[in-house]
Amino acid sequence: MLTGRRSRRLFALLAALAALVLVAAGCGGREAQTGQEQKTINIGFIAWDEDIAVTHLYKVLLEQKGYHVNTQELEAGPMYAGLSQGNVDLFLDGWLPATHSDYWRQYGPQLEDLTVWYDQATLNLAVPKYMTDVNSIADLKGKAVQFGGVITGIDPGAGETRIVKDNVIPAYGLNGEYTLQTSSTTAMLAALQKATDEQKPIVVTLWHPHWAYARYPIKDLQDPQGAMGQPEQIHAIGRKGFSQDFPEVTDMVKKFKLDDQQLASLENAINNAGKGKEDDAARQWAAQNPAVVNTFFTP
Repeated sequence: MLTGRRSRRLFALLAALAALVLVAAGCGGREAQTGQEQKTINIGFIAWDEDIAVTHLYKVLLEQKGYHVNTQELEAGPMYAGLSQGNVDLFLDGWLPATHSDYWRQYGPQLEDLTVWYDQATLNLAVPKYMTDVNSIADLKGKAVQFGGVITGIDPGAGETRIVKDNVIPAYGLNGEYTLQTSSTTAMLAALQKATDEQKPIVVTLWHPHWAYARYPIKDLQDPQGAMGQPEQIHAIGRKGFSQDFPEVTDMVKKFKLDDQQLASLENAINNAGKGKEDDAARQWAAQNPAVVNTFFTP
């Protein structure tokens, strides 16, 4: 039979061993949780069709590799802020050097510029082709009545919105004649479809790449003043530490390239699928275009 002192010592030893077991179990649980978190990636996207399409393509491909992919739609400003704060891991539609220049100046030092995957991105004002007397932005002057005094734009936080408002309208003397009407890309496209269906005048803010050029009878207006800026590059941007935390995804991103035809095909597939079916469309597109996908993705 144990004495009181020996009993107390044995009890203390057993308690200490139990505590060590609990600590070890806790550490193991945290390691497992951390490992699981490393397989979770948060991809942010803006409501531009190329970004929607490419984000869903990445989502279905990364899910094949066992990642849990969260996607979130944000406007450009909150997107860059979210990247800088680490709330967003990856953004695939950074337009540089002009469209997102304000955001890049503010947040760029805190981010990782991973790659350029498309290098002929342009911002444009577009009108229906049946408007044969309007071929340049300069031709809009004096014709505001035809357009109801409105340039139909997209979301207020878009870089193109700032460029049209601060550069294009003043450069072509359109102040006082036209107001840039901001809403959303969806609303702009709905207005464009309605106008072209009814053969009515409309001028909209658009960009390349976009499937609208294949679907609607529209043309870009010439920009002799260069107010819309030069062709830009579309960058994939990660939060600070992204390449270290996601080396496999980083390698995939760095190999990623799409040309006009490939991107238009992907955009059309996603757009035609309808709301809620984007993943299915992206998965089907990937299966139908193995030569493209295999250049940057290995299952």
